[in-house]
Amino acid sequence: MRALIIAAGYGSRLGGPDASKPLTLLEGVPLIEHVIERARAGGVTHFVVVTGHQAERVETFLSGLSARIAVPIQTVRTRDWSLPNGHSVLTGLPLLGGPGLLMMADHLFDPGNIARLMAGVDPAAVLSLGVDRRLDNVLVDPSDVTRVLIDGQGRIVSIGKQIAPWTAHDTGLFHVTPDLMEALAACIADTGSTSLTQAVQHLAAQGRAQAVDLGEGWWMDVDTPADLSTSARELSCQG
Repeated sequence: MRALIIAAGYGSRLGGPDASKPLTLLEGVPLIEHVIERARAGGVTHFVVVTGHQAERVETFLSGLSARIAVPIQTVRTRDWSLPNGHSVLTGLPLLGGPGLLMMADHLFDPGNIARLMAGVDPAAVLSLGVDRRLDNVLVDPSDVTRVLIDGQGRIVSIGKQIAPWTAHDTGLFHVTPDLMEALAACIADTGSTSLTQAVQHLAAQGRAQAVDLGEGWWMDVDTPADLSTSARELSCQG
């Protein structure tokens, strides 16, 4: 199984302007290494990582990590990492070589979430998003999380940080197919730019975006120093 990791953004809320979010230490280990190790425990055997801000530092680290853990980690730079994350996805998606996982360098998760996602993937869907229906999850920042509205058949109706009503939260773990390229390109043609959320909404309007409930599976978006402290405590509890 192959996975694309988006690791191009600034991450200014977690560190200063020169900081690298993927290389931010969590319990002495860079955040992106936690993500890769958890994905590997979930069955991923090959990684593609899109870099941007502090690209050379991230790429040097990943080259060493690849040799150390004997797992292929291919890197590719997005041209302008100040653009929304849809452009990073567009940069990396061709290197997946087919259907695969898509994840964020700042989202930690239970490795079992990958199996939960894959068990629910509809082969007819262009994109399947792992969601958390626990709207009272204390690890979620309600002011920042991406909300998802799902219909009775498990299709995504609407997605965004401001939508209401909503029935689940976006966990940042996706299964995608190469047809996502078309949705990203269509959004760019319409507006001149695109985020991944916009592309998901584009697919949702066509009935081609699916939600998969990850149940009690643990996950966390690490955006701030407070999140970093919380995630360290959570990882310690998990052993």
